[in-house]
Amino acid sequence: MSDEKTVQWFVMRDLKRANSREHAYEQLQGKNLTVFTPKIWKIIVRQGKRVRLQVPCIPNLLFVYATREQLDPIVEKIPTLQYYYKRHAWCTPMIVPDVEMNRFIHAVEATDTCRFYLPSEITPRMKNRRIRIIGGPFDEYEGTLITTRGSKVKRLLVEIPGLLAVSVEVNPEYIQLCE
Repeated sequence: MSDEKTVQWFVMRDLKRANSREHAYEQLQGKNLTVFTPKIWKIIVRQGKRVRLQVPCIPNLLFVYATREQLDPIVEKIPTLQYYYKRHAWCTPMIVPDVEMNRFIHAVEATDTCRFYLPSEITPRMKNRRIRIIGGPFDEYEGTLITTRGSKVKRLLVEIPGLLAVSVEVNPEYIQLCE
């Protein structure tokens, strides 16, 4: 599966500081590679003015769609860019299957009101029921319904197992409970 010439979604990290001039995802986009980094909206003060900008939710996390053959020379040139490696597997980079990554990207880009969770932040009490979405922007998605105390909004949890999850608002009329 981790062939040198197969185009895959590699999980990578950028060790640059958050206030650096050019981040690794910007450098990789400049080299015509497909890069995805989950972003959130923040208000930042720049030159005395408040500006609303999209910034990475996890500053050092990015996903790159390329071959290992393309990425290795770039990783050697940029000292702060590294692969995330699988645990208990010597020098095997983490790879996200295309289907899971495409679902995750679509979920993030389809709504402005998404929340990101690390695997350690998701508790068993948050995962309420398995659901399937029928219709709307998340048609045929399956996942768990997130329940948050005091919230009347229904949220679907879309996960990249063991790495990152996002919850997106779902219209209740599209929800079907799974058995």
